[in-house]
Amino acid sequence: MLDNGVHHNVLLFGNLALALLSAFTYNMSRKGVEAESNSVFMLRVYGAMISRMMLCLAGITVYAVVNRANTSKYTIFMLMFFYAVYAVSENVSLQKITRQAKAK
Repeated sequence: MLDNGVHHNVLLFGNLALALLSAFTYNMSRKGVEAESNSVFMLRVYGAMISRMMLCLAGITVYAVVNRANTSKYTIFMLMFFYAVYAVSENVSLQKITRQAKAK
């Protein structure tokens, strides 16, 4: 299961989970950006950010507890890299939507 210091199955499942979570939080943030009220904007954007962070933290914690003896630091760092990539791509896309809305 541990090839080259990385758990490939965990990375595959983690990437899939991050993609689904990113789609959910993107939709939530997009609705917040398009909202008329500032309070709705804050609620949705911060809610998406906190939920993404907490679910990722919970997933990595479960991985570390289940594989206590064989926990791979490389796997954890790669999952954090995937998290960063999804977060940056989500934010860039939301910025484009915001710029288009301001231009109209």
